[in-house]
Amino acid sequence: MSTDEKKYIKYIDVEKNVAESSSKLLKNLPGFILKIIARIVHEKDLNVLLNKFSHTEGAEFLECVLKDFNITLDIDGLENLPEHRKCFFAANHPFGFADGLVLTYIVSQKYGTLKAIANDTFRFIPQLQPFVVKVNVFGSSSKEYLRAIEETYSQDIAITHFPAGIVSRKRDGMIQDLPWQKSFIAKSVAHQRDIVPLFFHGTNSKLFYRINNIRKFFGIKANIELMLLPHEIFRKRNTTIKVSIGKPIPWTTFDKSHSHYEWAQIVRQMTYDMGKRS
Repeated sequence: MSTDEKKYIKYIDVEKNVAESSSKLLKNLPGFILKIIARIVHEKDLNVLLNKFSHTEGAEFLECVLKDFNITLDIDGLENLPEHRKCFFAANHPFGFADGLVLTYIVSQKYGTLKAIANDTFRFIPQLQPFVVKVNVFGSSSKEYLRAIEETYSQDIAITHFPAGIVSRKRDGMIQDLPWQKSFIAKSVAHQRDIVPLFFHGTNSKLFYRINNIRKFFGIKANIELMLLPHEIFRKRNTTIKVSIGKPIPWTTFDKSHSHYEWAQIVRQMTYDMGKRS
């Protein structure tokens, strides 16, 4: 290998991650099953992508990925992004990865930098580390994580967030988020952050929701459909993603006439209403 050539890094390594897992079930999976999982999560494709843009990070990385996937953005309401950046930019979560990339891209283009409240899986994408404050949405976060989040809230910096915590599922006959968590309302009031709602139009594939329904039918607690999320972002190649941005909601709105949980659902409904209007 010449000095000009870059070393190939295996950012995503299913076999290694399983070996390091604390789960006895995962560790006992036969090799051929691990190879199937590697194909499902697009291990090779993701590693090629991450190596291709290993020289970039933050906003530059996001722009490179969107161009590589030939994703067109149809954004309504860009004028609603406030000049001051100390806000929560809160959105519904229909896609899993694509909406996360687009949300951080939109906000970074306006404000230059940001912090994204993201789950621990983003540790596999070093190019996004400057933007990410990691949390464990499927369990308790460490004191280190919680301290980092609290420090971030107090800074004069834009924060992006998916208040549902997990990707939308089919509920009550439609694809929608679970009830939004109340924490972003509490932090909005405590740190005087206005909330800017964003609505992503669209859904994942029918296969994603079918796997979810099958899992629930058999009483399987593990969110096995999440393995399909890399597949879902590759389905977004050569497509248009539509986003509606609402007007900022002042933090002073969230008075004691409702609980923080109730206010979270009110903001959730306001966000979904944006989808009906456009």
